[in-house]
Amino acid sequence: MTVWSWLWVAWLAAFAAIEGKALFNKTEGDTLSEHVWKWFGTARDDRPQGQPNGWLRLRRFTLLAFLAWLSVHFLTGGTY
Repeated sequence: MTVWSWLWVAWLAAFAAIEGKALFNKTEGDTLSEHVWKWFGTARDDRPQGQPNGWLRLRRFTLLAFLAWLSVHFLTGGTY
């Protein structure tokens, strides 16, 4: 394995440790999912939902575009 492989393994281990602790402590707002939902305005709450403004739509579109690209990138072996 190269040094890059070891660094990615270390990064994944750090992520697993952070996310694992967040999942098991049951504190609200500490997991990656909860942060993404907050950052991109997709969290559900009890407030009435009106039409999203332009900034919120842009954030949501950015998330959608990135996840779509990442999926295609992984599935095509980096062709896209």
